Amino acid sequence: MMKSLNTIALLTIIRKEVVRFMRIWPQTLVPSVINQVLYFIIFGTFIGSQVGDVNGIPYMAFIVPGLVMMAVINSSFSNVVSSFFGSKFQRSIEEMMVSPTPDWVIVTGYSMGGVLRGIIVGTLVFGVSAFFTRPEVYCFGLLFVFIFLTALMFSLGGLVNGIFAKKFDDVSIFTTFVLTPLTYFGGVFYSISDLPQIWQTISKFNPVLYMVDGFRYSLYGVADLNVWVSITVLVAFTLAFAGLNIYLLRKGIGLRS
Repeated sequence: MMKSLNTIALLTIIRKEVVRFMRIWPQTLVPSVINQVLYFIIFGTFIGSQVGDVNGIPYMAFIVPGLVMMAVINSSFSNVVSSFFGSKFQRSIEEMMVSPTPDWVIVTGYSMGGVLRGIIVGTLVFGVSAFFTRPEVYCFGLLFVFIFLTALMFSLGGLVNGIFAKKFDDVSIFTTFVLTPLTYFGGVFYSISDLPQIWQTISKFNPVLYMVDGFRYSLYGVADLNVWVSITVLVAFTLAFAGLNIYLLRKGIGLRS
């Protein structure tokens, strides 16, 4: 009986999240696609024509994995942080916290909403890339693994941000000062093999690099890092964020006045 109630609660949260971002799809889905189209035009067409091939891959095709991952990261993160903080601001989250709904159900429900939005946006961006270059897929299994783990990890990261946020400015501060720099220095527009050795070493501390590089391998079979190391890093970060979220909810940190 308890298991079925937990399932109902989980599906209810996921449904609420999906309905929320699909109802306002011109704001939640379209802008991300337009942003990536601009990157394709500016970096791929104008700058890419001067760069040439990278690791044997045309530059326009080379940036596709990074732009898809960028869209997935931003969409999944922003979906969860905005939704959860909105619930905190309206105090509707308090009703959920005093209910018998387990913490893991709340974490899973919100994060799955972010994952679904991230996957939808990533799929749209990948589809749009066909207008600029010929998409290739080296391994469908790895493609799904990397896009899912990336969306899940940043959905959980968005939940951490939402838990700690006390005002609307706190929702965007992490994106501006942490998420954006990590993304741009994550190998989206370049191969780390072209960097000096010291910068290659520093880059390996950036989790976004493993997402972009692993996704690039799933498309072209070419990577700067070992693909299994990339998967291990993503799984480790995902489990860490999941554990942190459950701990924060259990202790009521960031939720109690």
